[in-house]
Amino acid sequence: MKTFIIGFFTPWIVYAGITLLHIIIPAFKIKGYVKHEKTGEVLNYRINGIFVLVASVLIWYLLGRFNIVPFDRLYQARWTGLAGAAVMGLFLSFIFVLKYPSTGKPFLADFFLGRIWNPQFKNGFIDTKMWLYLIGADMLLLNTLSFVAHHLNVYGTVFNPGIILGLVMTTWFCFEYLFFERVHLYTYDIFAERTGFKLIFGCLAFYPYFYAVSMWATVNRPSPGRPAWFYVIIGALFLCGWTITRGANMQKYFFKKWPNKKFLWIQPQAISEGNRNLLVNGYWGASRHINYLGEIIQAVALALAAGYPGVWQVWLYPLYYVGLLFTRQYDDDKICGAKYGELWNTYTKKVKYKIIPFIY
Repeated sequence: MKTFIIGFFTPWIVYAGITLLHIIIPAFKIKGYVKHEKTGEVLNYRINGIFVLVASVLIWYLLGRFNIVPFDRLYQARWTGLAGAAVMGLFLSFIFVLKYPSTGKPFLADFFLGRIWNPQFKNGFIDTKMWLYLIGADMLLLNTLSFVAHHLNVYGTVFNPGIILGLVMTTWFCFEYLFFERVHLYTYDIFAERTGFKLIFGCLAFYPYFYAVSMWATVNRPSPGRPAWFYVIIGALFLCGWTITRGANMQKYFFKKWPNKKFLWIQPQAISEGNRNLLVNGYWGASRHINYLGEIIQAVALALAAGYPGVWQVWLYPLYYVGLLFTRQYDDDKICGAKYGELWNTYTKKVKYKIIPFIY
């Protein structure tokens, strides 16, 4: 029972620690993109995610190095930890939904999608959405580090190189996400989604545990003996996906911040109606949601990294992304159609493909 209780509350303790680091570590104070739904003022943010992530990993290392907490503690407590994170996600979802007035939709819809857009505390000192993304990214990397530590404990010098590759890719995924934290203030989640179960449970329980599902399925398996070129190809595939996603998000960020400034070699071209503008070249000329394609490619690379494509569980993550992003593309198109009107119709005629160029 004691082991269960400790494992259950482990994510609560970790999340509290990450929150404390977010509070005490100096941060960049910046203006965002979205506006307060009542005052109309642009929201303020404190951005220090990359520093919090570095501090979290350093603390994990020091706790293991000095035998205070085993390196593989999160692996050993993975199931009870998942249960604790799930309960916390449910608990906070109810708090955030019940605290705010109904949107007029049924309670289950309000509970799942949320009632408030961008809840903040003390004028942006803590922004709920950015805090949730920070928690999810930090815990995902800490879980992955712990899983890899377990693999090395079991297999020693005959470890699976693909497990290390998976760690490298996940580390890159988390670090670059928080390095470009301010860019994500201009993305779909911030301006188009409310704060409810989908986001809260997703970041506290689903994101940090499910995104590592390929590790769950392969970390106790020996090396499959794949040749070096296999891992090089998988690494290149991951970088290809990252280049598409990050390039697309950065081009959009540059365009919103500096409409006439080049991103890399790409001079922005847009169609306009009044003060509304839509990019029609570069990444955003290839498809309307080209960033989604990059995320799916990265997910496929993570599924293949360990060298066990025949283990069905590794495909859960990319399949989830396909389901999520193709559904989001449909919702986003509806939102954009309502927002931009005829300009959106002009855009869809000019940029014909939705996600995959020349296919869909």
